[in-house]
Amino acid sequence: MSGEKEKQETQYPLRSLHDFLDELDKEWGRFRTGSLIGVIVTCILLLVSFLLMLAALRDGNILAALLMLVIVGALVYTVSALFAQHRFFRKWERRIGLLMHMEEKILSEELEKDRDQKK
Repeated sequence: MSGEKEKQETQYPLRSLHDFLDELDKEWGRFRTGSLIGVIVTCILLLVSFLLMLAALRDGNILAALLMLVIVGALVYTVSALFAQHRFFRKWERRIGLLMHMEEKILSEELEKDRDQKK
């Protein structure tokens, strides 16, 4: 019997909306904080890379300056992607919370119906 249940869980990773929302709620803050920390760390790396690029240009090392320019470009893209991710998490945090609240309300109403039907 437990083998069948385990097969169903592995076959259907999202067993119910409740399980999905519960997992999402647990991880949401970490994701949002991680994106913000990523923006800050990447900005610091961007500043250091830009300074190294300027130093390479000053020393006349064109190859190193070009390499640093590519790195700066990649870091700029990373900052924009992480910032967009952070905005997404902020925007949807309230909506997910409302959905979870609605789900709790529906579940409690269903439990009351079941109790009333058993009486």
